[in-house]
Amino acid sequence: MVHTITSLEEYTRFLNSNESVVVDFTAAWCPPCRLITPKFESWSAQYPAAVFLKVDVDDVPDVAAMAEVSSMPTSITYKKGKEFERVVGAHLGRWEGAIVNVLAA
Repeated sequence: MVHTITSLEEYTRFLNSNESVVVDFTAAWCPPCRLITPKFESWSAQYPAAVFLKVDVDDVPDVAAMAEVSSMPTSITYKKGKEFERVVGAHLGRWEGAIVNVLAA
């Protein structure tokens, strides 16, 4: 299950209350982001030990600013509330590798 983030407070709560978090920073106008979306949803079922979040940078720009995201799509994995790994661009293999890495840490 992918949770859609609607506020900075919600985002912070997810990061601080979960061991492994995977975030998809996306935008409706971004064609490569649409490539990532179905795969990201599939990974959320395949890797249930992680919490999966979706952040539309236009809907919650304060979250994108806090995470220092300026290019879409961007994936950030977090371990115990701290940034673990970042992948910029629609590199499916690298995105999945980051998920595996954060879960193994």
